[in-house]
Amino acid sequence: MSTSLPGNRDLPASQYDLTTYWGRVRHAADISDPRTLFVSSSGLEQAKNLISSYKQNHVPVMTPDLWRAKKVVDATLHPDTGSPVFLPFRMSSFVLSNLIVTGGMLTPGLQTTGTLLWQIANQSLNVAINNANANKSTPLSMSQMAKSYLMAVSASCSVALGLNALVPRLRGISPNAKLIMGRLVPFAAVSSASALNVFLMRGEEIRQGIDVYPVLSEAEKKKREETGEPLESLGKSKKAATIAVGETAISRVLNATPIMVIPPLVLVRLEKTAWLQARPRMVLPLNLGLILATSIFALPLALGAFPQRQAIGASSLEEEFWNKGGVNGQVEFNRGM
Repeated sequence: MSTSLPGNRDLPASQYDLTTYWGRVRHAADISDPRTLFVSSSGLEQAKNLISSYKQNHVPVMTPDLWRAKKVVDATLHPDTGSPVFLPFRMSSFVLSNLIVTGGMLTPGLQTTGTLLWQIANQSLNVAINNANANKSTPLSMSQMAKSYLMAVSASCSVALGLNALVPRLRGISPNAKLIMGRLVPFAAVSSASALNVFLMRGEEIRQGIDVYPVLSEAEKKKREETGEPLESLGKSKKAATIAVGETAISRVLNATPIMVIPPLVLVRLEKTAWLQARPRMVLPLNLGLILATSIFALPLALGAFPQRQAIGASSLEEEFWNKGGVNGQVEFNRGM
């Protein structure tokens, strides 16, 4: 992200108003834009150099080229480390990376083996994405990661297999209702396990806390630009970490809900049409098309639910931070994605 590049001058956080939901949605759409995946290494370096020029006061104002460079950098670099996030695990690759796995989970008529394999594949991808985009001020060890992964896989498989066994035994429900409930089993498994996965993979943040920083006034930002003084962390807050991880877990559920609900319900209706009954081979491409279309719209709406750079009152954190807030007594932290 641009905050990790050389220079003391701060870039505007976004060209959109991040205090509003729709402003954050438009900003999230930029970060998750799949077109940024095609930017070459030289293109990324050019974007970084252009932003560094602005941060070092060589460029006076933001221009369309600068905004495009910031979009590329924000979609590619991790805000804490400044290193590129591994391409398949970036938010700009989220829709494409999830397409095949989600399509597999929503395939009609999956047997036990298929259900297990697709749930394992989904949780493996979730672990990788959550770890790649987590707040890096409190890293997770490999042993903790392995333990969290096994717990998340166990939870998702247990929910999926348990509901698959329960739905056919329900009485007093029409066959069509059972069909719909059966198609929604992956949603229940994915939603519960996705939230659990975030808490497990980022549990160390809650146990140790994450770095928080004072919110600076314009005068303080100007002074820091002139002196080159780095912005020092006020310390690690467990309460800030709980907020960050909790909001990320909610956003994962918000993202999964339309993707795991709308396509199977639409497909149930389409499967009753004479056109699709005469063309059973079209079920798979239709399913993937519905998932892709829903995912493209759902991801920015979910990511925009909460700000990535969160500002809260210092008094809402541990007592050690109460008198250390910046503007309006506020501190800020990176929520992660």
